[in-house]
Amino acid sequence: MTHPLRIGIKLSQDQPIATYREVWRIAEEGGFDHCWAMDHLASIGGPGDDRPIFDGWELLAAMAAATKRVRMGLLVTGITYRNPALLAKIATTVDHLSDGRLEFGIGAAWATNEHEMYGISGLDHRVGLLSEGLQILKMLWTQERTDFAGRYYTMTNAVANPKPVQKPYPPIWIGAGGPSTLRLTARHADVWNPSGGVGRDPETALKASQELDEACAAVGREPGEIRRSIQLPFSGDPQEFADRLGRYHEAGFSELVVMLSGGNMPTAADPVRVADTVADKVLPALRALA
Repeated sequence: MTHPLRIGIKLSQDQPIATYREVWRIAEEGGFDHCWAMDHLASIGGPGDDRPIFDGWELLAAMAAATKRVRMGLLVTGITYRNPALLAKIATTVDHLSDGRLEFGIGAAWATNEHEMYGISGLDHRVGLLSEGLQILKMLWTQERTDFAGRYYTMTNAVANPKPVQKPYPPIWIGAGGPSTLRLTARHADVWNPSGGVGRDPETALKASQELDEACAAVGREPGEIRRSIQLPFSGDPQEFADRLGRYHEAGFSELVVMLSGGNMPTAADPVRVADTVADKVLPALRALA
């Protein structure tokens, strides 16, 4: 199954709200297909955890009001931070605020510093939490009443109204790298996003993509139903970066996200200028791939 090439841009942390608004404007007016933030309670990466970071879901709500066309999401929301019923409600609200433009990114969470400083439990059971959470989210989004009795969560005659604008629910992006989360991706995802070092180069990402194909076969799902995505920090050289993303596209990755910050990458000194550069010089080169 061939999927159309779609290109996004992501600003994650370290920036004032005015900068986020400018990046969203560039995403909207510059022709990007989607725009992203991240879901962490404290900043991550080499410079330390005391840098500014806003709540990802509230950024998406503001993005929904500030834009009309571009799709939006978090790469990715952590399952340990919120009860799945609360997460389902928040996501549905953003889907309505955006008139059905939400891309729902979710993962098992991993940042030890956040869980320790805030006393958040569940990191040792994050794959099980993600498995049950995905089941509950889909049930709440599609059923009038939900009953669920799992190891980690219980739902009793639970209601979740309204339902999302998108039917049956917003596209689910799962951040995954290991065998357990790849199996969950095979069962539940519309889009796979390689986590950790899995996406560090096209060859490693392709190998993991082939492992996802095998996981799909094990559960009786057509591998081509799941789009492959990649997010990479902008290198500073538009042509080199476009060529590098092009190699991922050749390997079957149809959702390409340009990072202005995130992970161990320091935020660009001027992310608005960098976003303009990406829109002017990288985006046209990537469009030519299609």
